[in-house]
Amino acid sequence: MSDVKIQIESLRKELREHNHNYYVLDKPTISDYEFDIKLKMLQELEAKHPEFFDPNSPSQRVGGAVTKNFETVVHNYRMYSLDNSYSKEDLKDWETRLRKIIESEIQYTCELKYDGASISLSYEEGKLVKAVTRGDGIQGDDVTANVKTIKSVPLQLKDDYPDKFDIRGEIILPFEGFHKMNEERIEIGEEPYRNPRNTASGSLKLQDSAEVAKRPLECLLYNIVGPHLDLKTQFESLEKARRWGFKVPEAARLADSMDTVFEFINYWDEARRDLPYETDGVVVKVNSLAQQEELGYTAKSPRWAMAYKFKSEQVSTVLKSISYQVGRTGAITPVANLEPVELAGTTVKRASLHNADQIEKLDIRVSDTVYVEKGGEIIPKILGVDLTKRPENSKPTNFITHCPECYTELVRQEGEAQHYCPNYTGCRPQIIGRIQHYISRKAMDIEGLGGETVALLVNEGLINNYSDLYQITKDQIIPLERMADKSAENMIKGIEASKQVPFERVLYALGIRYVGETVAKKLAKHYKNIEALMQATEDELINVDEIGSKIASSVLAFFQEEENLEIINSLKEIGVQLSLSAEDLAAQTDKLKGDIIVISGVFETVSRTELKKLIEDNGGKVSSSISSKTSYIVAGANMGPSKKEKAEKLGINMLTEQEFLNKLQNTDQ
Repeated sequence: MSDVKIQIESLRKELREHNHNYYVLDKPTISDYEFDIKLKMLQELEAKHPEFFDPNSPSQRVGGAVTKNFETVVHNYRMYSLDNSYSKEDLKDWETRLRKIIESEIQYTCELKYDGASISLSYEEGKLVKAVTRGDGIQGDDVTANVKTIKSVPLQLKDDYPDKFDIRGEIILPFEGFHKMNEERIEIGEEPYRNPRNTASGSLKLQDSAEVAKRPLECLLYNIVGPHLDLKTQFESLEKARRWGFKVPEAARLADSMDTVFEFINYWDEARRDLPYETDGVVVKVNSLAQQEELGYTAKSPRWAMAYKFKSEQVSTVLKSISYQVGRTGAITPVANLEPVELAGTTVKRASLHNADQIEKLDIRVSDTVYVEKGGEIIPKILGVDLTKRPENSKPTNFITHCPECYTELVRQEGEAQHYCPNYTGCRPQIIGRIQHYISRKAMDIEGLGGETVALLVNEGLINNYSDLYQITKDQIIPLERMADKSAENMIKGIEASKQVPFERVLYALGIRYVGETVAKKLAKHYKNIEALMQATEDELINVDEIGSKIASSVLAFFQEEENLEIINSLKEIGVQLSLSAEDLAAQTDKLKGDIIVISGVFETVSRTELKKLIEDNGGKVSSSISSKTSYIVAGANMGPSKKEKAEKLGINMLTEQEFLNKLQNTDQ
């Protein structure tokens, strides 16, 4: 190794250490001036010797890379959202649900819930290789160049880190830095930023990373995912992450009971006001990673974690008027238009009133003074009315009888909370809403096409349903407002690429009422193509796992609409995927058809998630509890003693992991 390279490597190592001491440990060992001198020396050496360039050098933190379009990247491991609780009773109910699955002692890790922009950092051989925003949890935007400028994000790890893993956390903006930024903006006559969270989130999408480098952002980490991590508990993973060089909040605490969890919550409900960052609650996690794996996930959230939200800030303001919105299914949502009021760092002008029953329950009237809070710190909602300030001439609110958009008389089905506009084919907001749902990220994910553009295309008469998208030409798009040649070309490419989206997402994209992502997967897997689904009877649909009469009726109603049948025929001719691919079909069999299987314990060859997929791909059903209907149990290590006792009592067969895999391989049906 040359003397110059040795000198460069030595400076890099020294600067990384000083950087860690200053931004992560908050214990600087040299002055800012000395640090700057060493950094300048490194920059000069690197400039003279480009052959020794390293993208993770401390010199790269100053930014300079410009990103015009942030590439959408699929997460290595899905980023789930957390279930929220707003009372200690909710947490007790959660614990009761846990104990139905986990029979051994449960220990919890309590952590503060920081209010920032979620991020996933990928490391390989100790180096940061990618930073991706949460997005929809399945895919997000690649913001690596911007995240590299954040000083508390290590570019090179230390100690005994794994070869490959992802770590999740929040990009936050401390109050001190936020206020300083606003002082500078006010001084130059610009509008101040509204709140730290939105400012942090917006910073990640700035095109010039040098601008991001100027912002005092920090990154707080809390969750490690990846293969062969050799970690046993959540608390251990936090300690390891600190050792590797990450900034992990010290507030985390182990709790052996829910009473200790409540002590942590009570303490931080007050102490949080002295923190340098925004925090809106506490996250409680099952500490054992083996127990986490056994508990698994719902369609949206881990069963092993719960967010406890601190009580929301409340304010009062005046209700100026009530307007009504029409959703893509025709559902009518009343909206309260409020006298603007500051609430939790944002200006609130509107709040949802949900439905006619809510209006009647609150007896809410125009000109009332109302109490508003941010439910879950996100969606403003009205809690009640200050009757002492009600005007003498106020009149009760009568819910509208006709659609505010197409004037069709509204209907309300028995047992339904909402009113609906039945004009499915002629009500413009419904038409626009269905197409916006079709192009959305979790559905067809059409690049280059957003909600506003969809509304523009409908209003200009260029499209009237989602199959019309595939007939649009570039020449038709370019004359539209804010549409340039390149953006028109990207839109056409995005529409064309959507023909490759798999059947289960197309089925979700069709917008059948009550058919969400999970139900669409179940139906796609069961029926395998759109023709078979269209011919299914109500009884057949109800027999599909997790499909009830409400969903079955909605599916039948959708396929009875003549316009929907015409659209589906158009999509077939266009080449949209309306059946499972040959690869998906090959992975599916009926080997376990009719079998109800319980998975319990810890496994070595395959993970619980892979085991569950194997069962479902082969026609079986996974159940979380043992009953007389259970066909057999796949039992791993550390199976709960009471589960084992119940299985023996009911005479249910227990297979080891290997016995089950052999059975699957040898079964011939």
